Amino acid sequence: MTCIVLKAVFPLLDGVDLASCMLVCKQWKDIAEDDYLWKCLCARRWPSLCKRPSPSTMKYYKLYGTFHKRQRRRDLPPPRLSFNDLDFYIDIWAEGQSIFSEVVSGPVLHAGIKSRPIGISDIVRCHLDGPEYRMMLPVEPRFSVPLGQTASVSVLVERKDFNKFACIINKSLFDYVDRTSFRAIAFDYLDFAPIHPFISGIRAWISLLFTDGENDRVADVFGIEMDFCDAASNETEVLWLLDMLDWK
Repeated sequence: MTCIVLKAVFPLLDGVDLASCMLVCKQWKDIAEDDYLWKCLCARRWPSLCKRPSPSTMKYYKLYGTFHKRQRRRDLPPPRLSFNDLDFYIDIWAEGQSIFSEVVSGPVLHAGIKSRPIGISDIVRCHLDGPEYRMMLPVEPRFSVPLGQTASVSVLVERKDFNKFACIINKSLFDYVDRTSFRAIAFDYLDFAPIHPFISGIRAWISLLFTDGENDRVADVFGIEMDFCDAASNETEVLWLLDMLDWK
């Protein structure tokens, strides 16, 4: 293919295709490396780059390759605490009356619900069998919540290695009931230690999981689920998130 044709076609390509052309042969590479082509690509995405008062020594090819896509998420180092270091204090009220109050060890919450209870819907079963990381607590004995009543929840967590507490959820209402997925949901925003001033807006979610019963007005709760899906999707990320809380 002649240079004239290549020089007419290459300006029509996007960055990924133009970079691929550089791998075909030396002739294509020499033409595709023309920094004017990459300046045009940069101008499409960041027009202000081409208005710099003084030319930069960095080539537009390198600029485009550096910023045209998000950097890959880096792997976190091993967390500084484990679920063995944690106890969770879960309290649930309905119309101001306590209906559930338990101290749950970290390993129990981490282990989740192993056996699938009788009476759950296929939607809940698929949710429990899904690949997403969740912390779940099987509720035995089960308790019931009239869906017309106001229910709320608080969750504290204790670091046994430091003998300190942090608040995960502070008397939040279960103000959303999803009858199709058989759950009631509450959330609260996490409070982080002052040494992390730029971390905010991350929520803790907690759900009451109930069976597919005949009475639509009462939720028969068989499990409690908690996650931090705004920012943490695996065990390591959850532990790092908990480590950054405002421990007192």
